[in-house]
Amino acid sequence: MKEKILNKPDLKKAIQRDSSVSPIIYVEDNRSQKLLDFAKDKKYYIHTYGCQANVRDEESMRGMLESIGLTKTENREEADVILLNTCAVRENAEDKLYGEIGNLKGYMEKHKDAVLGICGCVPEEPEILERILKTFPYVNLVFGTHEVYRLLEFLEEVISSKKRLIAVESKSGEVYEGLPVIRTSKYKAFVNIIYGCNKFCTYCIVPYTRGKERSRKFSDILKECQELIDDGYQEITLLGQNVNAYGKDLDEGKDFADLLEAVAKLGIPRLRFTTSHPWDFTSKMIDVIAKYDNVMNFIHLPVQSGNDNVLKKMGRRYTSSDYLKLVKEMKEKIPGLGLSTDIIVGFPNESDEEFNDTLKLVDEVEYDSAFTFIYSPRKGTPAARMEDTISKETKGKRFKELVSHLEKSISASSERMVGQVYDVLVDGVSKNNEDMYSGYTESNKLVHFKGDESMVGKIIKVKITESHTYSLIGEVISDDPIIQKAKELKECLKNEPVLEEYLRIKAIFEVDESLKELRQKIAESKAKNEKDEYDRLKQMYDNHPLVINYYKAKEEAMELLKGLHDIIQ
Repeated sequence: MKEKILNKPDLKKAIQRDSSVSPIIYVEDNRSQKLLDFAKDKKYYIHTYGCQANVRDEESMRGMLESIGLTKTENREEADVILLNTCAVRENAEDKLYGEIGNLKGYMEKHKDAVLGICGCVPEEPEILERILKTFPYVNLVFGTHEVYRLLEFLEEVISSKKRLIAVESKSGEVYEGLPVIRTSKYKAFVNIIYGCNKFCTYCIVPYTRGKERSRKFSDILKECQELIDDGYQEITLLGQNVNAYGKDLDEGKDFADLLEAVAKLGIPRLRFTTSHPWDFTSKMIDVIAKYDNVMNFIHLPVQSGNDNVLKKMGRRYTSSDYLKLVKEMKEKIPGLGLSTDIIVGFPNESDEEFNDTLKLVDEVEYDSAFTFIYSPRKGTPAARMEDTISKETKGKRFKELVSHLEKSISASSERMVGQVYDVLVDGVSKNNEDMYSGYTESNKLVHFKGDESMVGKIIKVKITESHTYSLIGEVISDDPIIQKAKELKECLKNEPVLEEYLRIKAIFEVDESLKELRQKIAESKAKNEKDEYDRLKQMYDNHPLVINYYKAKEEAMELLKGLHDIIQ
């Protein structure tokens, strides 16, 4: 296959950093008639691996592809454009990618006009890119993390020239605004606030693949968040490789604590952020989290190791005592804090004593959840050049021991939640049991419960009934004040005629078609600002016999429950 090379990655360039403010580029509409004609009646498929940054990139790519008329499919065997959006953090992610590309060989041979693109972080690694190009000649588009905004340009080039296109430039990076977006969720959204990373932990490839730290403008972030709130979103997660570094590269005089507070004040029901580096975490940030109820009491704080010598070799910029001091302040200031972390097992030449320090820290912190990894070298990073004397068997044994220690605190955390009631944002049907629904508490605990489709995207109250260590089982608590009070006083209210009458009238009230029609007409007249018609319809509704009976029965039931409650008190 003929190929056109715009750029190939260079790790020496990728490591370069300067103090200049990254340019902000507001992207213009670049849809051509050729692309619009190509996309007619065609479909696209995207498979995203790895972190939330990749998920957010997928949303932009979806926006661009659908802007020209392509429709999304979950079946890659019917797609005209296939994009594999890759992750380079773990070695097995590359192995999965190679398998995925290999599985597409037959499909690409039968569909000569299809476009198979590889994007994300993996192409940013020179050796891996060369392997992809040599092993899989039917891959006809490769682009990196800095070129996402050029997707439509690349697509047009490939379909026009019939040549393989390679565009992977190692550079500090820019900030692109104005890309079309198709969100993967209608009620939970990721909002990028900062791209790239300057930390250069010795084991990590991300600073090479994502470029230098570059923050979005404060006003652009708030504008995006306000639009999400206006669209009815229930949860926003502020996103970055290191959100704590937000604003350091700008001259706006704002830091992450300022941004977190400003977004909280917009009124989003739930506000989260990820990921945080302990070195940049300030008391000011902790105070903002503690101050606002809609900032969730959950922090992901990667520690990686509990030994100071290993932390120094990792280039983490803090000691174990620094980390523990930070955790102590968080727990003192933030009620009900949920704390998670990342830990690497088997960093080159980690001794048994050094590993045991990690176990001690894990036991002291008592995490609520954790992501654990056996170290795998990323070519181009300093750690990959270190001699490693630890056997695979030793690493496996340590990994199991670490998980055992973690499960003690995770299990204890879950057990403490049994019997308590929590707010849960419902995601949908459980992935493990189609008869159950699931969602997350404010402290990011996964809960499964009996529910229905009407709950999806809403925040409901769930009482925890069982702990299964990594997830919880609960039962939905009704928001109806009458039903809630009735449950609390059920022994006193068996066969109570006042309550029975209320429930009977309530059931009729909720399904009556004439009332449904009236409510619809009232809403329409209000939306059209037709005041006279609105007043007329509202009066009809208020004077409807069923409405009068319903509110009378409700009032009597409330008086009954209040009286019983006062007696019990």
